[in-house]
Parts: sequence; C-alpha cells; structure tokens
Amino acid sequence: MDNFCRINFLGAAGVVTGSKFLIETSEKNILIDCGMFQGLKELRELNWDDLPVDVEAIDIVLLTHGHLDHVGYLPRLMKQGFKGKILGTAPTLAIAEIILMDSAKIQEEEAKKANQEKYTKHHPALPFYMEFEAEKTIGLFQVEMPDKWIRLSENISFRFQYNGHIIGATFIELDVNGKRFVFSGDVGRRNDYLLDNPKKPKWADFLFVESTYGNKLHPEEDVQAILTELVNETIHKKGNLIIPSFAVERLQTLMYLLWELYKKNKIPNIPIFIDSPMGNNVLDVFKRFPKWHKLSMADYNAMCHHVNIVQSYRETWETIDDKRAKIIIAGSGMVTGGRVLTYLQQLIDEPTTTVLLVGYQAEGTRGRQLQEGAHEIRFFGKYYPVKADIKSIESLSAHADQNDLLDWMSNIKNIPETVFLVHGEPNALDAFRVKIKNTYNWTVKIPKLTDVEKVLI
Repeated sequence: MDNFCRINFLGAAGVVTGSKFLIETSEKNILIDCGMFQGLKELRELNWDDLPVDVEAIDIVLLTHGHLDHVGYLPRLMKQGFKGKILGTAPTLAIAEIILMDSAKIQEEEAKKANQEKYTKHHPALPFYMEFEAEKTIGLFQVEMPDKWIRLSENISFRFQYNGHIIGATFIELDVNGKRFVFSGDVGRRNDYLLDNPKKPKWADFLFVESTYGNKLHPEEDVQAILTELVNETIHKKGNLIIPSFAVERLQTLMYLLWELYKKNKIPNIPIFIDSPMGNNVLDVFKRFPKWHKLSMADYNAMCHHVNIVQSYRETWETIDDKRAKIIIAGSGMVTGGRVLTYLQQLIDEPTTTVLLVGYQAEGTRGRQLQEGAHEIRFFGKYYPVKADIKSIESLSAHADQNDLLDWMSNIKNIPETVFLVHGEPNALDAFRVKIKNTYNWTVKIPKLTDVEKVLI
C-alpha cells in the first residue's frame, strides 16, 4: 500500500448538509455518506453537478445513518457510474430505503405540479431522480452488524459503532494501514427519550466531527411543560397546533411525549393527526428493530393507538376541514416539502394557528424564515401572510450540542494528528474550533467544499 491517502471533502464542508467524504487509497476508494445539499438555493443547485471525482473508481459507500443529507445523493452517484456496495446497519438501510423512495416520489410529484401550474423557470421541471432509480440504488444495499470489524482489503477494515441521533445511526471507525479515521456522522444527545447514549471513540488519528451545534448549548427547557401550555392554548383558541416534523425520530418522540402527557392527565384527549407517509413507515422500523431503542412494545402499541394516522391526501383535506381544536404533525421538519406545506398553505394566515418548530432549521429553508419572523411565506409559487403564532423548542433536536460533542471525544486516548470540523455553518465551526483548541489543544482544520487533503498513513 502507498504511504499516503487523499481525503476529498465533497459535502458538509463549511455547510451543514450534503455529507460526502471520499477516502482514496491504493487499495480501495471509500465514500463515507452520500447526502443531498439542502437549504440555500446555491447549495441545492450543487446537487445537479456531477461529483468532481472518478465515481466509477469508488469501491464502496459506508453510511453513518439514513437522513436525506447523508443518503439522498445515492441515486445520482449510481447514475454517474457507481457500481459498488452500499453498507450500513439494518435500521439505517431500512430508513434510507424509506427516505429515498419518499424523496423520489415527492420530486416526481413536485416536478409534475410545477409543469402543470407553470411556476417553474425550468422547461420542463425535472425530478432530481425517479422512483425506479431509487429502487435500483436500494438493490446495492448490504447490511452489516455494529461493533464488528469488517475487512475491506488487506490493509483496510471498518466498524460501525452506536451513536444515538436516530434509529440505526453510527459513527464509523476506518483503519487504513494502521491509521484510524473516525467519522462522527451525526452524534446523538445524552438522555434521549427514545435512544440510548452514544458510544465514544477511544482512538483517532484523523477525526471528522459534525459541528451543527458547535457554538451552542441546548437550552434547559421543560419540554413537557411547553407542550402542555401550547396544547391547552390551542384548545382555548379552538385552533390548530401544526408541528412540522422530521419523519425519523422527531415524529416518534413527539408521539411519545404527547401520549405521556395524556397518560399523566396533563392534557385532555385532543385529536392528534400524524400526516407523514414516511413517518408511518419509520414507525414500522421501530417495531422491526426493538433492540435499537428504549421503547417497550407495550408502550409502542399504546402510543400508536393514541393518534390518528392520515393515510391519504383526501384525508389530509378532511383533517384541514375538521373544525375541532387539534394537533397536526406532518413532514417535513424544515418546511421544505411534504404534507405540512398543504396545512400551512391553508392555515398559516389564521391567528388561531400555532406553528411549532422542533429541530434545526437550515439556512435558506422556510423553517428558518418562520423562525426569524418572516411576515409572509411562499408555497407553490404564491406568497401567504404569516398570521399564525410561531414557536420553537430547540431542546428536542436530535443533534449533540457543544458539551455533548466535547464529551463524545473525551475517551480518545491519543492526540489526533488532525481534527476536521464538518457539518456546520461558519460561526458554529469556528466557535467549536476554538473550544476544542482550548479544551484539548488538538490541531483543528475547517475544510472547504471540494478541498483535498493528502495525509500520511
């Protein structure tokens, strides 16, 4: 084996989304994650560019977890000539399958709607990829167990380690010629409602760490008290509490919390509508992989029976027309697409509506615009006035904050040669760089998009 390798930062470098890190060696070329860019238009447009590397020479993709910004580019990778295997834990690949199929379906529907209603600058508007392309990609999936070293070639092996965040999520340890590369993926929270605490790496020569909340601590909020107040307020106003939600983990956490509040007599039996086809499929993943979360099957079943699962678009409209005070949880979490757009299009101009944002809102998303007080919002080519009350609960984020991230690194016995900070906005990256320097005195770099780093192995 040659005594160096190249690290290509193809996404999540200087930005939060689009995770893609290519490790090129003389034995194997390994892509860690293969995500879509989300948020700002100039970032989303990057999705349409071919990768600036020889895609056909990539041997294998290792997935940290199943979120769109970590798996959503896979069908495009295949279109550019990738023919290798895509490896992940069983729940990660189950989630990735749901997300890719859902994403393809939404893109096909939105392209069709844009062409019919002529609110597109592109003639015609095209889906980013289609369902048959997602299906072909899923055919390359291969399940691997966590905690087990898997040899890829004579001098290269890897291991998945439990990481909280969402069901199936891991960090990746990649040993190349005796040097250990550790990719954090997205690190979960300590004391999560549904998931166990993340494991921690013990050795890292090159450490790649997400920095989504690298400059923040999650507020000490009493989530149950906030939800109780908002639900009771919604009942008093005879209005709608709309919660745009990520389909994976956040939706299930909200279901659990609302069921707990009802069980404790903190809130009455207000109708709760879950309108997320993808979220319903993820519920099934929880059922299939009980060892990956903390819910008992009895609690899982009770929680599911407590809510109304919206099955069709017709039922979406019936829910909107339902005059009762109610809670609607619908995808997507950053208000970038999905069923929540239909609810907000109809109800965001009513003062009796409350919109509750419950996670990270990337720059350039409608969720961020609402969070920052936008007076109007654009759906399907038209503007709608925002008269609804906009609220946020930051502490429900599935991402580790600065303290959690520092704790996650705390068991590393050696001094890493380099720590690369990724998956963060510039302010978060820089604040976290200073914090790591002050705490551990390690060498920290903040790579930019398309940077290539040559390291000795």
